[in-house]
Amino acid sequence: TPMNAIVGISKLLLGTPLSLQQKEYLQAIDQSGAALLTIINDILDLSKIEAGKMNFEALPFRMSDILNALKDIFKQKALETGIEFNVQIGPDVPEVLVGDAPRLKQVLINLVSNALKFTTEGEVDVEVKLLKADGSSVQLLFEVADTGIGIPPDKQQAIFESFTQASSETTRKFGGTGLGLTISKRIVESQGGKLAVRSTPGNGSLFFFELTFTQPTAETQLL
Repeated sequence: TPMNAIVGISKLLLGTPLSLQQKEYLQAIDQSGAALLTIINDILDLSKIEAGKMNFEALPFRMSDILNALKDIFKQKALETGIEFNVQIGPDVPEVLVGDAPRLKQVLINLVSNALKFTTEGEVDVEVKLLKADGSSVQLLFEVADTGIGIPPDKQQAIFESFTQASSETTRKFGGTGLGLTISKRIVESQGGKLAVRSTPGNGSLFFFELTFTQPTAETQLL
C-alpha cells in the first residue's frame, strides 16, 4: 500500500504544471517506485508459495482476454525496440475455460517480459495449443519463443532458482531480481504442470508449460 501510494501520487503530480527539472525528478521517482513495487510483489508471492499459502481460483475466463491483455501490455515495448510480437491461439482451444486467469496471466507476463528483455532483434511469439481434451477437462500447451541471446546449457536449470540469473553480466546489463522465473515455475507446478526451457546461446529460447483446465458447466458460465 505505501508503494502504491508513492507511485500513484507521482503519476498525479506528473499531470500538473512542472519545471523540466521537477518533471525529471518525478519521472525518476515514478520509475524507481514501480521497479521497487515489482520486487516487493515478487518477494511476497515467493513467500506465499514457500509457506504453502498461495491459493488458486477456479473461475470461468476467456483465453482470448488473457492474450489480448498481453498484446496491450507489451505492444508499446515491442514497437520501441523494433521486435515483432505475435500472439496465436489454436483454433481448437476452447474459448471459455475454468481456472485461475490472474495466475496464468502472471506467468505469461513474466515469460514475455523476459523474452522481450533479452531479444534485441527478431521476434517474440506466444502460442497456445490444445494437447488433449478429455470430457470436461482440457490440457493446453503454452509456448513463448524468442530470437534473443539464448541461455547456456549449464545455466538452463539454474535460472529457475531464486535470485539467480544466467550470469553476473546479465544482471549488470539487463537488471532484474531473478525471481520471475522461480515464481512462474512454482505457480505452474502448484497446479500440476511443469515449466521448462529449450535454448541455444545466440539462437533464442523457448519456454513452455502445460496446464489442465476444466470446461464450464451451465452453473459456471461467464456472466
